[in-house]
Amino acid sequence: MRALAEIMLERYGIVTRETVLAEGIPGGFSSIYGELANLETLGTARRGYFVEGLGGAQFALGAAIERLRAMRSDEPAAPIVLATTDPAQPYGAGLPWPKREGEARRPARTAGAYVVMVDAEPVLYVERGGKGLLPLRDPLDADGHPAKWLREALDALADHVRKGHLKRLALERFDGEPVVGTPWEDLLVEIGFRQGPRKLTLTA
Repeated sequence: MRALAEIMLERYGIVTRETVLAEGIPGGFSSIYGELANLETLGTARRGYFVEGLGGAQFALGAAIERLRAMRSDEPAAPIVLATTDPAQPYGAGLPWPKREGEARRPARTAGAYVVMVDAEPVLYVERGGKGLLPLRDPLDADGHPAKWLREALDALADHVRKGHLKRLALERFDGEPVVGTPWEDLLVEIGFRQGPRKLTLTA
């Protein structure tokens, strides 16, 4: 169990009950808690409340704590695209996915799915295979226009594809509805997607 506790710390930087449960470790958090506490005694890990909202029992590597301190800023974080299964992406494991009012569909930590973060918050879920986008906030502003965050998220996603990090997007759905023939189509074409009869495509 010592090796498993060390692997979890190396992978996540901060280990909580939720991250252990998300990994599906037999016996759950209690099975490695003792080893995490031993690593604290040895000075390898620290116990504390490092990240708000991640639960009370948090064990972290010193380097992870220092990185968190260095990243603290009043400046908004640049949009970033992460695989939903990336250990740096805590939603669906250590933190719950945000839920829009009246929205039944939920994102999942699935291989091949991505999430776009704006100001360090998940705002846009890219379904596995790149066929659908699910906004995690209201995609319209108070005037009924596409929200500023949505444009930022779509720009970051398009840039991610153009840089070759994601080979291709072939969007058929936006927010669960066919994208072709909707106002979202105009926004996506403006960003660089190519129109097709049933989908909008963007390639590296």
